[in-house]
Amino acid sequence: MSAQKRLIYLDHNATTPMDPRVLEAMLTYFVEKFGNSDRRNQPFGWVDEDAVDYAREQIAKLIGASEKEIIFTSGSTEAVNLAIKGAADMYGRKGNHIITLTTEHKAVLDTCHALEKKGSDITYLQVDGKGRINLEELEAAIKPTTIMVSIMFANNEIGNIHPIKRIGEICAKHGVLFFCDATQVVGKIPVDVKELGIHLMAFTGHKMYGPKGVGALYVSRKNPRVKVTALIDGGGHERGMRSGTLNVPGIVGLGKACEIGMQEMAADAERLSKLRDKVENAFLEMEEVVVNGDVENRMPHVTNISFKHVEGEGLMMTFNQEIALSSGSACTSASLEPSYVLKALGLGDDLAHSSLRISLGRFTTEEELDYAVEKIRNGVNHMRSLSPIWEMYKEGIDLDAVEWSEH
Repeated sequence: MSAQKRLIYLDHNATTPMDPRVLEAMLTYFVEKFGNSDRRNQPFGWVDEDAVDYAREQIAKLIGASEKEIIFTSGSTEAVNLAIKGAADMYGRKGNHIITLTTEHKAVLDTCHALEKKGSDITYLQVDGKGRINLEELEAAIKPTTIMVSIMFANNEIGNIHPIKRIGEICAKHGVLFFCDATQVVGKIPVDVKELGIHLMAFTGHKMYGPKGVGALYVSRKNPRVKVTALIDGGGHERGMRSGTLNVPGIVGLGKACEIGMQEMAADAERLSKLRDKVENAFLEMEEVVVNGDVENRMPHVTNISFKHVEGEGLMMTFNQEIALSSGSACTSASLEPSYVLKALGLGDDLAHSSLRISLGRFTTEEELDYAVEKIRNGVNHMRSLSPIWEMYKEGIDLDAVEWSEH
């Protein structure tokens, strides 16, 4: 089937298709090897316990950890909540101050907002126009009551990779925990938690060609030994940090996805960065196109591009029956708001609303991208042809000097 006949998927930062090799590894644990891994007194339990132990080894090897430092969860959101809320409770006697960024994922921001309502002191650091953190501001924000710094490895909207090792060094210097949401990174670029100085780290299966509904939290066992209070009680599973019968098929799938990621991430990154650059260069040949974020330090598979004088949601309507990607607007119950990440970079509402996020994946082809670029470019030209603002721009009128009516 040609690219023109099928839906082209360019939204891999939202979720990834499962790799067939992952599915193959999981299948037997649904029907034939269906035991409860906690039942250590029967053969069915032994088989599944062995499978879980092997998955821990696969996952730990990918991130430079010990298998005893891997706590299974239902995904990154649960892992984020367990890390932040669990640490806030466990280390509450030391202090109640947490430092994070305004551009973090909602899983982190909403968790911090929930803690604020219970009396926690949260500092939300700003970023610059490229989405970069100021490390001097970070260090200056640390105070005696600080228990944790929570900064994501790479931003989900613009792909920025933060200076994780330097952040880890600052946290170690001041004796505070460093939690990292690495949802967009694990399995795609190298991560070594020990070398980087990360004490807690969240990630999930469905962002790396594994199954949905399973993720993990890395929790350091030494230098320092970290503990978090459980959010879910009942049985004391996962070293008492996360009770509940383990999702054995999902865990097997997560382990296999990590193994494949370790073997293929370098080749994937090289191929996808070239395709990403080709897409960007094609759009930058057009007028009034801006690439958002830090193009020098970002994930290899993602680009966030604003097309001036074009509304992103309207643009997507011109091709959304053929191409799946994300716009710079977030749907809420009352309105269509511009991306808070792009707003944090200093983009105005018009530019934030005009952005598209294109995130490529392991199975994305050059043929698909060529077709998608053509469709998006045609959509931009069509939308601009209908825009009086674009016509004014083309005529050289200073749009900033125009007095706009509220009606």
